Amino acid sequence: MHFTQREQHALREAGVDQATIEAASEAVVEATADAAADIEAFFADAGTVYSDMDRAHSASEIQEHTVDYCDLFTHADDIRGYLRFDRWGVPVEGGRVLSDERVELTLGPTVDGRVRFAYDEDAL
Repeated sequence: MHFTQREQHALREAGVDQATIEAASEAVVEATADAAADIEAFFADAGTVYSDMDRAHSASEIQEHTVDYCDLFTHADDIRGYLRFDRWGVPVEGGRVLSDERVELTLGPTVDGRVRFAYDEDAL
C-alpha cells in the first residue's frame, strides 16, 4: 500500500472507502513505474544529453554528457537507481518526465540536487 497508516486513516475519516484507497494506491504505484520506464527510455535512446547541472570545474551553465546507462527501480512512489555517464556516475533519488525532450532527476551524493536533462541544449 502506497499510503501510510496515518494517511489511510485520514482518508477513511474523510469518507473514502477502502476499495477506493487501494485503487488510488495502485494508480500511484503504476504511474511511478511508468515514469521510471519513460526516464530509462529517455536515456537509452540519447547517446549524448545536455543538463543544467552545476559542476565545480565548469564555467558553462550547460553541461554535455555521454550516457552509458540509466538503471532505475521503484518502490511505491519512489524512483531510485543509478545514472552512468562515460567517466562517472551518480545515484538517482527521484525523477519526472517534463516532456518528450526533457526529464528532471533528483541526483544523490556528488551532485545533491535536481537536474534537468534534454536532448538539445536549447530545450533546457
